[in-house]
Amino acid sequence: MFHLLLVGLGNLPFPNTRHSVGHIIIDALASRFAIRMSPGKALDGFTGHSHVILGESHVDLTLFKPKPFMNITGPAVATALRHTTHSPGTMIVIHDSLQHTPKTLSVKFGGSANGHNGVRSVIAALGGDPNFYRFRIGIGRDGDAASYVLGRLSAEECAHWDVGGGLDMVCKELSRVALKPPAT
Repeated sequence: MFHLLLVGLGNLPFPNTRHSVGHIIIDALASRFAIRMSPGKALDGFTGHSHVILGESHVDLTLFKPKPFMNITGPAVATALRHTTHSPGTMIVIHDSLQHTPKTLSVKFGGSANGHNGVRSVIAALGGDPNFYRFRIGIGRDGDAASYVLGRLSAEECAHWDVGGGLDMVCKELSRVALKPPAT
């Protein structure tokens, strides 16, 4: 059975902000798949695990919501990877993207961090290995980036990623990843 680690980046002290959209999506997936999230014993974050069906694939799914702030989240993610799937190619990192319009999802495998400090931290903690999936969640851009990402998502955007079409898009892309052999 294919084992997939799904990591949602965010800042726990700043829930429902654009920067924490990865946490919102992890919580929504936990609800959709009836996965109980709890503080990890050996992990610096909240984790949940279950066998789920994604499309037509049976998947051993681990959800992880790191506790450290976004810019230093890499070591916690690397530890979660070592305790679960072991291979970066079986990990998906969900994060906000200033380069994409709000309420959009862009999937990428490998490559640079594109200026995202959380992804940069993950790549560094994996010894420079960028070969994992990224689900880039569009938040748009307006004014100063640092202030903008810490701004609250609108109620419409929260609903979109929590129970609406955005969560359906995420599940559809998860199904596509689950159909592929693990990337190495």
